[in-house]
Amino acid sequence: MKKIKLKKDKYASDETIDSIAELLSIFGDSTRCRIIAILFKSPKNVSEIAEELNMTVSAISHSIRILRQAKIVKSKKEGRIVIYSLGDEHIFKIFEMAKEHIEE
Repeated sequence: MKKIKLKKDKYASDETIDSIAELLSIFGDSTRCRIIAILFKSPKNVSEIAEELNMTVSAISHSIRILRQAKIVKSKKEGRIVIYSLGDEHIFKIFEMAKEHIEE
């Protein structure tokens, strides 16, 4: 097993640990992870995501709200339609690292 060297006290703050736990809990829901995976391919609106996951628009909207609050997903209005995409490159990296970890 590869040893990881961390700077002393880098994660010692209770506030930092709580924030990390909160962020990682967002990834603990399979629907939210599926939405993230869909948005890796391309930005989509709620109806497109719901259709692809064979779920209701209401269920997707609920998950999208949580993802937006955590800044994992961002939105852009195009006329009357809201298009969702990943918040930034970090989301892809977190997802990829988790995938690599489970595939070891």
